Amino acid sequence: MPLLRRRTSHGLPTVLGTPDLFSTAYGNVGSSIYYALGVTAIYALGMTPITFLISGAIFAFTACTYAEATARFPEAGGSASFARRAFNEVVSFFAAWAQMLNYTITIAISAFSVPPYLSVFPGLGALHDGAPKLGFAIGLCALLALLNIRGIQESARLNILLALADLATQALLVLVGAVLILSPSVLIENVHWGEGPTLRNFLISIPIGMVAYTGIETISNMAEEARDPGRDVPRSIALVALAVFAIYAFLPAVALSALPVHEVPFEHPTTGSQFTSQLATTYAADPVAGIVQNLGLGVLTTPVALYVGLLAATILLIATNAGIIGVSRLTYSMGVHRQFPRFISTVHPTYRTPWLAIMLFTAAAVVLMLPNQLVFLGNLYAFGAMLSFTVAHAAVIALRLRRPDPDQPFRAPFNVRVRGYDVPLFAVFGGLGTLGAFLVTSALFADVRYAGLGWMALGMTIYVLYRRNQGLPLTETVRAEPKVTGPEVELEYNTVLLHLTEAAVADEMTATALRLAGERGARVVAVFPVVVPASLPMDEVDPEAEQVARRQLDEAEALGAQYGVPVIGRIIRTRNAGRTLVEEAEARGSEIIVLAAPGRAPNATRLFGDTVDYVLRHARCKVMVGATPEWRGPRRAVRAVTR
Repeated sequence: MPLLRRRTSHGLPTVLGTPDLFSTAYGNVGSSIYYALGVTAIYALGMTPITFLISGAIFAFTACTYAEATARFPEAGGSASFARRAFNEVVSFFAAWAQMLNYTITIAISAFSVPPYLSVFPGLGALHDGAPKLGFAIGLCALLALLNIRGIQESARLNILLALADLATQALLVLVGAVLILSPSVLIENVHWGEGPTLRNFLISIPIGMVAYTGIETISNMAEEARDPGRDVPRSIALVALAVFAIYAFLPAVALSALPVHEVPFEHPTTGSQFTSQLATTYAADPVAGIVQNLGLGVLTTPVALYVGLLAATILLIATNAGIIGVSRLTYSMGVHRQFPRFISTVHPTYRTPWLAIMLFTAAAVVLMLPNQLVFLGNLYAFGAMLSFTVAHAAVIALRLRRPDPDQPFRAPFNVRVRGYDVPLFAVFGGLGTLGAFLVTSALFADVRYAGLGWMALGMTIYVLYRRNQGLPLTETVRAEPKVTGPEVELEYNTVLLHLTEAAVADEMTATALRLAGERGARVVAVFPVVVPASLPMDEVDPEAEQVARRQLDEAEALGAQYGVPVIGRIIRTRNAGRTLVEEAEARGSEIIVLAAPGRAPNATRLFGDTVDYVLRHARCKVMVGATPEWRGPRRAVRAVTR
């Protein structure tokens, strides 16, 4: 087999770096301000800026939790994955089912918020309220569900462009508002503590304000495709937290300067007070449009309003679609871990998409929209998000206490030693904040309490009955067996794990892995372990070694493009390359590991070396090893051995 001539690709990268993760996550998190600001103002009124600062602090702690846990376990699943590692499968399912509620509400609330922003266009004014608004939102959900069943794909470039446009627009609104209308005296006069808001309403506003910061799960679910998760995931989460907090710290102040709180003769039915604001009434469904209309832009008001309306509707449309995609990904993950009946994740015979799950949970989103109440959707969203975040915080605390890893790639700040244990204060304070927000939401809203707890009870019942019916333990992780095909009962590969090295044989084994994946319609995960000596911290990597790793991954991805095989490149810092390969294969459910080894040198004690030897001893899947002798003499042909 002749050596392949490897070539670099000049197209877009097929793996994700910090900019990709940031832009996608900001697109999801940033979209929530288009409805969260109005819903929060209904309860917080003049205290809305304070509410966002408090909820932003809780979000900062939550971001630290997700940065550390995702960098340590870069796999899809978010809080469900963390819970599986820290506790057991029951807690993992509990977190996953709460996430499923989040995705379902994301579909509902995002679609429900699109029509009001489109109502600014001539002839579409009826979409702002009532039955036309509800009908349009339901039709939008149905259309996106059908498109996803047929296999719609996200555009990375479009997401990045829209996320940047959204960030720039919100920043510009803050700057223009600060110059034209921001008034500290008006903000002070807006506060009528005890009446507008009452203590009860202010406490309610905090978990609702957290809705503006949800979406951090996005990065966690994309971590499997991050090139260097130990570096890129924490950086991207930090950037999202910083950008979102900077916008949300000032935009509510601009909004309440443009739409100040005022007194009404009788108690307002929406705010439950004699004080109200157009931000909490007229523009509750489209608060950013209300800001634009009251900035005092003169002749520019109409074109800016049209631009913001179109941008908001597009961002919310993408958020709705992201919720449907999230449902399909989470359904697949839950099916792989046998957390509920596999028929729910049935793949369409023609389009190869989980059509039943998409239809089922989109229908659930439509049912939740039927009351035509944005406040109900916001509160229920807070219920599921706070529950999911609380599990994530608890998982990080448990991992620090039960499974401490001094070599984990990233450790979030704010830690303290207590009786020999390394306690993450960010997870403790964050967990107390999200748990408190969850309890407030559950205690003060009977409809949310019954709907949310009913959803969780339904999920746990399905889980227990399914596991008992299948004879599976409730607490242990059980992966679904890979499918088998053909008369020889060969494995149907979904993921081929490829070990990249600088050895000459790496070219041959890369080609072998790509051919294997191409024949079976699988993907290749190319891993380049960068071994860090025990004398150095994990984040201290030789720049030359990192450059070599990136070059090898670039070449593997370029070859994958030629073969028509998707290649996900991973740089993983580790103390033990063999252990890293085994853990990565298990996390991804890989059916085979393809390794390149230089072969045995004279007087060597191991046939292939420490890394391959470890993989052969510990891997639970098939292993294919290719090697060529590297001692002096004529070059011999590469030989591949499969175990």
